[in-house]
Amino acid sequence: MKRLAGFLLGLSIVLGGVSLCAAQEKSGPPKVLTIFREFVKPGKAGMVHEKAESAFVQAFTKASWPTHYLAVTSLSGKPRALFLIGYDSFAAWEKDNQATEKNATLSAALDRAGMADGELLSGVDGGTFVYREDQSLRAGTVHIAHMRYFEISAFHVKPGHEKDWDEAVKLVTAAYEKIPDVRWATFEAVYGAPSGTFIIFTPMKSLAEVDTELMQNKQFEAAMGEEGMKKLRELSARAIESSESNLFQFAPKMSYVGDDWVNKDPDYWRPKAAAPAGGKAGEKKTEKKPAKQ
Repeated sequence: MKRLAGFLLGLSIVLGGVSLCAAQEKSGPPKVLTIFREFVKPGKAGMVHEKAESAFVQAFTKASWPTHYLAVTSLSGKPRALFLIGYDSFAAWEKDNQATEKNATLSAALDRAGMADGELLSGVDGGTFVYREDQSLRAGTVHIAHMRYFEISAFHVKPGHEKDWDEAVKLVTAAYEKIPDVRWATFEAVYGAPSGTFIIFTPMKSLAEVDTELMQNKQFEAAMGEEGMKKLRELSARAIESSESNLFQFAPKMSYVGDDWVNKDPDYWRPKAAAPAGGKAGEKKTEKKPAKQ
C-alpha cells in the first residue's frame, strides 16, 4: 500500500477458498494467502506467457475446480507473474492439494502445462502468509473484481523490533482513518519468506490513484501532527530493516476466477478472442491454476 508503504519508505531505509485475490470478495481477504512467483525470461512475457498459462486455466476449468486464483504481472522490478490463492485455513489448503493429487486427469494436464511453462521461466518461488486484520484498513469494503492493479509493498522488520513496527502501523492507520477511500490489506509471512516480513496490498482501479496518493501526503502529515511525525520517524528507523514497493496489473487471461467475478465485468474477465478472417469471434475461457506442485 503506497499510502503506508510509500510513506514509511520515504522516512526510513526502507511485500479454495475465500479471497482478497481470488474468490468470494464479499467475504473479505483470505485468512491464508499463498503467493507463487514466476520470473519470466527476457522476451517470454506478454502473449507468450499468457498462452502457456492458458493451459492451466483450461485444465482447471475442464475439471470445474472450486479453488480460484488471480494472476498479476509486474509493471516494475523484474519481469514476473504472481499467482494469488486464498484459503479459509491451512486445512483447506491441504484439502485442495490432496484433491488435486487424487484427480489423475487434472494432475496429468497440470504436468503437461508445467513442462511448457517451465521453458519460459528463469525461476520460481512461493510463500504463505496470514491475514493481519489488525494492521489493515477498510480491506473488507473493497470489490476486487472491479480493481485492475495492486501496489504490493514488502516490509522486513528487524528481529526484536516487532513492537516498534506494531506501534508505527497503529499511528499510520489512525491517521489514514481520517482520510476517505484509503484502504489496504496486510499479510504476515509464515513460510517461504524471512520472519518479520509483511506484505501490504493496495488495490486500485486506475493508476490515476497513484497521483491522488501523492497529493494525500499533506493530509496525512496534518492528521499526524508534528509530534506524531517525529515519533513515526523514530519508530520506522528502529523497526524497519528494508522495504520495497512495486506495481502489478491484473492478468485476466492468466487468472481462474469464479462466475461471481465474471458476471461483474464479463468483457474484462472473459475477453473474447479476436475474430479470424472470415470468421466470428469466439469467447476465450478465463480459467485457473492453483498452487503448482
